[in-house]
Amino acid sequence: MIENEQWYRMRHWECMRRGQGSQVEPTSGWLFNAIANKHAEAMDNYPVPTVLPREEGDRETAKTLESILPVILQQEDFEETYDRVMDDKLKAGTGIYGVFWDPEKLDGLGDVSIQRIDLLNLFWENGVTDLEQSRNVFYLRLWDNDLLLERYPMLEGKLSGSAEAGNRYVYEDRVDTTDKTAVIDWYYKKQVGGRQVLHYCKFVGETVLFATENQPEYAQRGWYDHGRYPFVMDVMFRCAGSPCGFGYIDVAKSAQEYVDRGNQAILQNLLANARPRHFIRTDGAVNEGEYADMTRDFVHVDGNLGEDSIKPILGKPLSDIYVTVIGNKIDELKEVTGTRDVSTGGTVSGVTAASAIAAMQEAGGKLSRDSNLASYRAFRKVCLLVIELIRQFYELPRAFRILGDQGGMEFVSFGNGCLKPRAQGVELGVDMGIHTPLFDVEVGAEKQSPYSRLSQNELAMQFYSAGFFDPQRAEEALAALDMMDFNGKSAVVRHIRENGAAFRQMEARQQAIPRLEDENNFRARARAADATAVV
Repeated sequence: MIENEQWYRMRHWECMRRGQGSQVEPTSGWLFNAIANKHAEAMDNYPVPTVLPREEGDRETAKTLESILPVILQQEDFEETYDRVMDDKLKAGTGIYGVFWDPEKLDGLGDVSIQRIDLLNLFWENGVTDLEQSRNVFYLRLWDNDLLLERYPMLEGKLSGSAEAGNRYVYEDRVDTTDKTAVIDWYYKKQVGGRQVLHYCKFVGETVLFATENQPEYAQRGWYDHGRYPFVMDVMFRCAGSPCGFGYIDVAKSAQEYVDRGNQAILQNLLANARPRHFIRTDGAVNEGEYADMTRDFVHVDGNLGEDSIKPILGKPLSDIYVTVIGNKIDELKEVTGTRDVSTGGTVSGVTAASAIAAMQEAGGKLSRDSNLASYRAFRKVCLLVIELIRQFYELPRAFRILGDQGGMEFVSFGNGCLKPRAQGVELGVDMGIHTPLFDVEVGAEKQSPYSRLSQNELAMQFYSAGFFDPQRAEEALAALDMMDFNGKSAVVRHIRENGAAFRQMEARQQAIPRLEDENNFRARARAADATAVV
């Protein structure tokens, strides 16, 4: 990871040099450009959660959760966290979210905290492929000694004064850890009362600062009720025997290295041939200083100047094959990272139609869509952990400003009362047990890409032109939609079905009015005939 960070910052000559210095160390940004394009595609498809209930009675709760989840994420500035985790995923192969409960937020009321976790500071059991399989997880952070002593006076005289921070990146600035101490957050699982609970311990050196097993309220319950580690890994390319993976730098840095080494050789040859150099005999009669000074009009010599006193060094021009080889290496880097010209906005010779270019760009984004789906899976786990923290800690209702059904601003108050387990009562003398509201989270893209918005708008116009929204053709439109697949399909189907049902009801009422008028006229004529007969 430390070496990959140097490659990302185009400081990789420090990794490639291996003790051999050079005057020419060119750095081309092909690898950086590939990672930057992948990151831009990830941000164009920023995830949005949809909360679905598992029980009919939890429909309203799911709707409220779906409204307040984006608010909680926005208050946590999750977009920046997502941005930084994507950087880690693309560069190092693994990005990590930390989903915690911060009791100090909101003036002591507490709230959810979502953070980016540095992989260098997280430790787990060797050999596991899923972090949940590790019996212990350790998270290391550096604290200033004065802040530690202010919060934990029992550490007086126990701080070493120099932190062992483990592996560290090569920073631009000098990072002084003299007055810092490593604080360890230890998460581990134990069987308590027939179920697995998550315990938590914070310690410095051999001094325990907090431990859930020492607290009566947490000894049996554990730290978090959901019983999972508060870390979610988003992996790029998986490795066997590890929960982590490798990223695009590991895949493409070999091609980038040879591109830069080839450029180095060509530029060294350029400098050698562009600057004239000469052989001069030690007993020659030429004044070397005057000869090297291009501003001197006269160069003094001693005695007769022989033809072999000074002789230019003839350079050897390079063949065009070397430039071709470098071009092939650049193409190789584009291929292995999936950043071809079409996927980055370029065009292919001979392709001019907008629809053809859009189709090629869509086909060239398979790797990005695969990576985004993995990120969505991680985001789904983050949202589920947030819901579980709301269930456990939102004892007091919180106020949220949400976007209403009509697009207007609305305010709702939400607590964990509707999320707590509740008795289902007794039916026919049988206790129906306890019901715990559970939810599923579906993740979609926010459609920030201009192309995505354009294609979605064009699709809506095509539906309108084809008469899909004509209530008289609702059955035909539903049959066509049943064979189609696109984002937002369920909303379109629901709208067309509701329009069709409303049209059928109106048509039935209109047909009922003439029949009612005929019946009234018949009864009036019958009454008139009866009256005539009586007379």
